[in-house]
Amino acid sequence: MRNIMMLAGHALAGVALLAATLPAAAESAPPAAAAASPSKEDLRTLADAILAESYSAQGPGAAVVVMQRGKIVYQGARGMADVAGGKAITPDTVFRLGSITKQFAAAVIVQLAQERKLSLDDPLSKFLPDYPQPGGSATVRQLLQHTSGIQSYTEIPGVMAPESTARARTTAELIALFRDAPAVSQPGEVWAYNNSGYVLLGAIIEQVTGMPWHKAVEKRITRPLGLASIRDGVEGEATPAMARGYTGEGGPEAALAQPVHMSAPGAAGALIGTAGDLAKWAQALHHGKVVNAAHYALMTTPTLLPDGSTRPYGFGLELNTLRGKPTVGHNGGIFGFATDSIYIPSADVFVAVFTNSDSPETTPGTVMRRIAAATIGDPYPAFTAIEPDLKALEPFFGVYSLPGGGERRFFARSGRLFTQRVGGASLEAFAAGDNRFFYSPSTLTWFSLRREADGTPVMEFVQNGELPGQRAARRGPIPLEAPAITLPRAELERFVGRYAFGASTLTIAFAEDGSGLTGQLTGQQAIPLTPIGPLEFRAERVDATLVFEGTEGSATAVTLNQGSQQFRAPRSGS
Repeated sequence: MRNIMMLAGHALAGVALLAATLPAAAESAPPAAAAASPSKEDLRTLADAILAESYSAQGPGAAVVVMQRGKIVYQGARGMADVAGGKAITPDTVFRLGSITKQFAAAVIVQLAQERKLSLDDPLSKFLPDYPQPGGSATVRQLLQHTSGIQSYTEIPGVMAPESTARARTTAELIALFRDAPAVSQPGEVWAYNNSGYVLLGAIIEQVTGMPWHKAVEKRITRPLGLASIRDGVEGEATPAMARGYTGEGGPEAALAQPVHMSAPGAAGALIGTAGDLAKWAQALHHGKVVNAAHYALMTTPTLLPDGSTRPYGFGLELNTLRGKPTVGHNGGIFGFATDSIYIPSADVFVAVFTNSDSPETTPGTVMRRIAAATIGDPYPAFTAIEPDLKALEPFFGVYSLPGGGERRFFARSGRLFTQRVGGASLEAFAAGDNRFFYSPSTLTWFSLRREADGTPVMEFVQNGELPGQRAARRGPIPLEAPAITLPRAELERFVGRYAFGASTLTIAFAEDGSGLTGQLTGQQAIPLTPIGPLEFRAERVDATLVFEGTEGSATAVTLNQGSQQFRAPRSGS
């Protein structure tokens, strides 16, 4: 799901280091003919089973809602809202929405445009006259579409550190975090997901309405629609129905997540609510009860860029497909929580999955897609692992070129199959027969192997179970890795300590069995490190190396090399 240094989710997520990245993929075979939608009873049986496969009953879990043609046809929950307190998640449990908040802020802006209280083509400087250029010339439309070119504040070093996220901030104080940061691009030129843009939209709402942005959401949307649980998190999290947020995949060992004051996400991610109320919101939004048809069309139109290309993003809404059908939705990631939601217009089906862990064993998006596909009668294929024929697969092992650049490796290790993208972790793959291979139940991605007419081995991937297919041709064998060397314990001790990667800390320590060093980023598993030079280590299972600085005494810094990216981190403690 994440590259080593990629921000997780959209709103207020921490840096993910030494973590797995799913392979990009696509499907070559045509989809099966759609079956009839399941009965309500059959859907409950299937959805309950998916939840049970995806989340522990004793650890943080999830709440799910399915709405079809305006009626809730399924609500389910699994896991604990409060692990230590033994309080289970129910359909009434309240979660942080994360970036799902953006569509509420966008809807208020669109309502104001519909009422001619602002124009989507007004520059930011009309509302914040002293905002520096070039950001001041970015339009309201560009803020909505993530093309303003303004620096996203969640990517500024130190902003996501615990001492920063725990502070209460006004909208003006949030803006002060990024207003003087250099522009990433000129307004309108580049699409780049941007939390600062939605903080600024919150400020525009406040300027036009004369009230805090979240009070405008309450007055215009949540109160008229009867969405009692959807509210600003600053005061709302005091509700007894609020889930506690965790970091960790599951079980009672999950740790509480990094604290965050819910003013910190602003209009980019500060709302909370239940999955059921989000379904009611979606019903209203997608059926003309929030904005008129013309303005709804603007919200759900892809972003057009100057080169003629488009990005599948409207105003606070992502545009995608599920089993070939167009969808509208959004996900969210914030400390302690991960959320996802999807609306399928052709079937009038809405599904939301909320989890109270920011690193759940199975992403809410995977559970959401499985339940949504089943609801419309077109479920994803199920695979059963068989013993692979490693000898027959040997000609397929090697490096495969990806469309648009990059590569993926396919190999066997200790009798098990793996794939690995440049800069990503190695992922175990399982044979399913008929030259098809799949990963863990936490992903819908799978791939097949075949040969071209000239005999060239080809891998074809199905990313999230969706068409069309992505073809990758084998270009050669996997290069030999740098050989491991042996360093005495006294030398290894120089590298032990903590190193600050922005908001996260990389801890270098000896393995429990004393066999060597490991590297562990905050909230993630420890990764074995193999020395390949006096100051250089290979991160096992991850396509990355660590190069330390300092020839005597404790190392003073470390540089992470992953793919074409480099990240330097100074020592922050012993």
